[in-house]
Amino acid sequence: MTVRTILKYPDPGLSRPCGSVKVFDTALGTLAHDLLDTMRAAPGVGITAAHIGVFVRLVVLELSKEAGPRFYVNPEILSFSEETMRHTEGSVSMPGATEEVERPRKIRFRYQDIEGAFHEEDAEGFYAICMQHEIDQLDGVFWLKRLSRLKRDRLVRRWERGK
Repeated sequence: MTVRTILKYPDPGLSRPCGSVKVFDTALGTLAHDLLDTMRAAPGVGITAAHIGVFVRLVVLELSKEAGPRFYVNPEILSFSEETMRHTEGSVSMPGATEEVERPRKIRFRYQDIEGAFHEEDAEGFYAICMQHEIDQLDGVFWLKRLSRLKRDRLVRRWERGK
């Protein structure tokens, strides 16, 4: 497969909502595997098609080498827990920049696999955080928007100095 170029912050594409995948064909499979190779090269544990400038609802997560990669097409969150947790987040589009973000600890979500079959799943902890982070990106919500203005401005200044 191919390692693709990742959009870097503040590229306006990182704020663009993605459209639904309608066709489940070999091109989608190729895109998914290109995303996997691109994510591994970055490196990262999650990536969306939007990160490479393809604005369709496709997510790849590889939370551990043992579990291997998972592909999520058209994911959407169905419910959130009231209980939250804080976790350090970052982005392949902003290498080296991290900050703590608070999100719901558990979610229930629906998605399609690469063949188009529908699934529903519960996620908790790190898995739930990653899925929320990537679905935000599909919705055009770059992770910095989850920070207070003060934290966001400070992080952007540090990141820009370090580039």
